[in-house]
Amino acid sequence: MKKIALQNLPKLFSAISESKALYLPVDTESGAEFRLYREGDTLSEACNTNRSAKDFFFPQVEDMAEFKVEGKKIEVLDIRRESEEFVIFGARACDVKSFEILDSVFLADPVDTYYKNRREHVTVISLACNFPEETCFCSTFGIDAASPAGDVAAWIIDEELYMTALTEKGEAFLSAHAALLSDADESKVDKKKEEIAEICHRLPLQNLPVEHFKAEKLMEHFNDPKWAELSQSCIGCGTCTFVCPTCQCFDIRDFDTGNGIQRYRCWDSCMYSDFTQMAAAQPRLTQLERFRQRFMHKLVYHPANHEGTYGCVGCGRCLAKCPISMNIAKVIKEIGGEK
Repeated sequence: MKKIALQNLPKLFSAISESKALYLPVDTESGAEFRLYREGDTLSEACNTNRSAKDFFFPQVEDMAEFKVEGKKIEVLDIRRESEEFVIFGARACDVKSFEILDSVFLADPVDTYYKNRREHVTVISLACNFPEETCFCSTFGIDAASPAGDVAAWIIDEELYMTALTEKGEAFLSAHAALLSDADESKVDKKKEEIAEICHRLPLQNLPVEHFKAEKLMEHFNDPKWAELSQSCIGCGTCTFVCPTCQCFDIRDFDTGNGIQRYRCWDSCMYSDFTQMAAAQPRLTQLERFRQRFMHKLVYHPANHEGTYGCVGCGRCLAKCPISMNIAKVIKEIGGEK
């Protein structure tokens, strides 16, 4: 266990950025955002950033290939480049768990090499949540806000940052910056974990009834008449999917640059009327069907195909950002009751 005074964090950030790109949550006019570190930046105290850290591995827009066309000759150009080594500092437990969920999709056969390249070059420094928000419900999915995963786990206690390595990458990170760190008393971290656990226990959205969402009840949930009322106010804006750390839907398109074709992919949303639209039409014609698809995937389809792991991490971003206050917590309460 190591520690550093908060007043010395700028020295640590500068040391990290000398050899690797460093990203950390900083306060902006619209809320906390992960940004490339610049001298003078300070670590945000916000519990969550507006957008999740998944952008680092699965960016909103990403070039995939280029095509040069000369008559009937087509040349395919691989534009992939080796990713730089980088550090994400201050990711919360929910976001770190979301990396595991994304890994189960993008690193399964066939492996997404674009995603894999970025994942292999990152060191994740996670940060425990001293003050979880009322919109947080990560413990519903077995995530401990007091003991985040990652390569290094960190806690802010009495004007000091405590850190412990969880992986070989984490050991290498602490070793590389040992000159700025000192040995720490682990008992203080244990006490902080107890304090955070007590706060989480009192949050209003703890103990949501997700245990009733089971694969064997798939059709029972699918045909629940409550979907009609729940989806009625949804405007299909897709905000929930764009702030969600685990949504992984994307579209691939080609753009004529005038000097060839640029192929790129960009985030898509199952809440959109043209999502997965094919020549024959859109397979989910109503907003009810699209609304149900999103939440059935999070709560039933994903765990059924990934050893019980839900497709939600309880970060609460969709609760905070939905313009009509419809969210997965309400769905769980309404659909997830004992049948």
